[in-house]
Amino acid sequence: MALLHVQWLGVVDYASAWQYQRELVQQRREGAIPDTLLLLEHRPPVITLGRASHAEHLLVTPQQLEKLGIQLVETDRGGDITYHGPGQLVGYPVLDLRQHGRDLHLYLRNLEEVLITALSHFGIFAGRKEGLTGVWVGEEKIAAMGIKVSHWITMHGFALNVCPDLNHFSLIVPCGIRDKGVTSLQKLLGREVTLHEVVPPVTKAFAQVFSLQPVAVPALVSPVPL
Repeated sequence: MALLHVQWLGVVDYASAWQYQRELVQQRREGAIPDTLLLLEHRPPVITLGRASHAEHLLVTPQQLEKLGIQLVETDRGGDITYHGPGQLVGYPVLDLRQHGRDLHLYLRNLEEVLITALSHFGIFAGRKEGLTGVWVGEEKIAAMGIKVSHWITMHGFALNVCPDLNHFSLIVPCGIRDKGVTSLQKLLGREVTLHEVVPPVTKAFAQVFSLQPVAVPALVSPVPL
């Protein structure tokens, strides 16, 4: 079974994580590293604009975001507008899809399956919605996704709402979907949940879905000072 390097980066700002992904993508393309999964939490909070984003889906001005301490970043992933912040478990897989089917739609469905499986560990019945990428519990989204694939190497990935400030999602039309809500694991369970509690089942599910052997390796980026 092929290896999966799993790196827990802790708290990292968006720009640093983005640059680190680029470095790993190049290393993966050259065969210098195996498939890799980065797990982290973004701070300061950030709203990112994907390649398919629409300006009207940002419901406040950049100046208002600045006052709230929320960054605004145009990024190279697919998808519309989304939010990342404290209390969200963000996963950035750097995989060679030549070893996982060479199919972008299959890859997205597999990412969804990872989180559906991980959430079942907590007794949460999550699923998909026809025509909408992401993971849902009823009419509320619990995990968003946006990827970039170049020469079959992946970057960006998923964001699972563990215990974020859900009020921040009211600043945008999440993923451009106006008629659905947003939820979190903590809200659904009605108790405090930490990211460290969620990392093991997500890692296990990721390795299971992609048929990889997970190995924890040290992070190579420095967390931002808090």
